[in-house]
Amino acid sequence: MRIRILKEYKTILFLADGMADEPIDALGGKTPLEAVETPGMDKIAAEGASGTFLSLPNGFPTSSDVANMSVMGFDLTSCYPGRGPLEAVSRGIELADSDFAWRCNLVTVEDGVLTDYSAGHIEEKPARRLMLKLQDALGSDKATFHPGVSYRNLLVLHGDEFSSNVLYHKPDSSQGESLEDIALEPMTPGNSKAIHTVEFLNDLRGKAAEVLAEPGNDTAGNAIWPWSSGKKPNLPLFSELHPGKTGAVITAVDVIKGIAGCAGMEVVDVPGATGFIDTNYAGKVAAALAAAERRDFVYLHVEAVDECSHMGDLEMKMNAIKDFDSKIVTPVLKAMEGTAARFAVLPDHPVPLRLRKHTRTPVPVAVSGFGIVPDSVRSYSERTAPAGELGNLKGDELLRLLLF
Repeated sequence: MRIRILKEYKTILFLADGMADEPIDALGGKTPLEAVETPGMDKIAAEGASGTFLSLPNGFPTSSDVANMSVMGFDLTSCYPGRGPLEAVSRGIELADSDFAWRCNLVTVEDGVLTDYSAGHIEEKPARRLMLKLQDALGSDKATFHPGVSYRNLLVLHGDEFSSNVLYHKPDSSQGESLEDIALEPMTPGNSKAIHTVEFLNDLRGKAAEVLAEPGNDTAGNAIWPWSSGKKPNLPLFSELHPGKTGAVITAVDVIKGIAGCAGMEVVDVPGATGFIDTNYAGKVAAALAAAERRDFVYLHVEAVDECSHMGDLEMKMNAIKDFDSKIVTPVLKAMEGTAARFAVLPDHPVPLRLRKHTRTPVPVAVSGFGIVPDSVRSYSERTAPAGELGNLKGDELLRLLLF
């Protein structure tokens, strides 16, 4: 496609986590995105060009860290560290060279079945209290528990005796599964460190369940779920990946903040940003507009749609999509009308409601603004985007399109 080169312009990327879906019979064969009025996203598609983007390539977990690193243009084969280390960076946890950071969900287990990956979307204060209680009871020179945001917490194992060479199951992809079927396993049979790590974690999980069963815990968090471990991250700087460009990230979740922090991007904290449907939408818009005054590129991430998708709640997902469009996309477009800017909208990955987990299907993307030649697509959805002139983007192609 033809692009007019501009010396100076701003780029804002709207990222609706988990928004893409599949046609649903109850919606007359439409997806939730198609069934909701989205004038903001449709405006980007109608005034710009559309296509698809492969965010979850084969060989990597179907996880949001992978997807968002892909969108930002990182080479996963050279720098993917695992989710735990990225979130540790966000929380300001200093990792030694012999440390292994694990994402550690507070979850709900009933009769040997994982029933809720988020412990009922446990609120931050009680979650913090439980994690500190686990640290007091079980923390040692071998393992430390660290509070995060809501159910999203961390466990760090200390020592070269441990390994990240462990097969795990993502909790948000494993709801309704028997614990026996989704147990931790050594990735390589006979790997003594991996075997030791699995045994250590299984013992720790058993002890944690006992602590969480003690009187005083009135939440749904009755177990921990360690997953996606790794060592201290070593990501290239955003300014090295995209020479001459600076970036900022607006998000409520630690994994995105961690990616940004490792890449030297500005991380903008928004009071009241929760990672759920009650997030501070207006605060995120204000923060994004202010960041665009300082930076070339603003990554405006909203988590709520993903959470609704994992919950399997159609009405809630549709409302979250509507809120994303009306409370995030539309106000930013209006505020920046007439300025030298480019806009992009996409999910980081699909979460079909029938599955309640991520899939590798390429996601719809639309790009508009100065220098972008419009194509024939006039609305934004999973069905319309593949007909656009952008084609099937992958790797760093989206960011190069937006920034250069």
